[in-house]
Amino acid sequence: MATDRICVGAIAGAFGVRGEVRLKSFCAQPEAIVAYAPLYTEDGSRSFTLTLTRGLNDGLVARLSGIATKEQADALRGLSLYADRDKLPNLPDDEFYHADLIGLDVWDASGAQLGTLRAVYNHGAGDILEIFVPGRKSALLLPFTRATVPTVDLTARRIIVDPPDEIEATGA
Repeated sequence: MATDRICVGAIAGAFGVRGEVRLKSFCAQPEAIVAYAPLYTEDGSRSFTLTLTRGLNDGLVARLSGIATKEQADALRGLSLYADRDKLPNLPDDEFYHADLIGLDVWDASGAQLGTLRAVYNHGAGDILEIFVPGRKSALLLPFTRATVPTVDLTARRIIVDPPDEIEATGA
């Protein structure tokens, strides 16, 4: 597997004046983020336990250990939070942690190597794969659906894609 820790959330900023933070959970059940604590910064230099205090339309409100003021909470804006992989649930065969996909080779259905998976985005309408293709001016963006991505083989470290004809033809 790719890493010992997986990004499970991010701090969107302060909430109120008592050190609470607005928290965006990347977990299937957002409240489950509490079960994976302590949560770490990307470099592992800081860790936090957290207590959820309320829900919001676009996230959660939480109190983090060691954070007591609005200024301390504001200083954490944009901070990604990571959980130890062994605390996370095992996933079904057709689900993946994004961290395990980043860096995999991407091949098309005819057997030609396209490039490397750089990132997985989700802006609300489903996951989008960003693929770096050598010689292409911009990254190839593909929906992460069964139709477009029929095979993900973590053991072989490869993804097979079948992009729509209009995407292949543009080569832009």
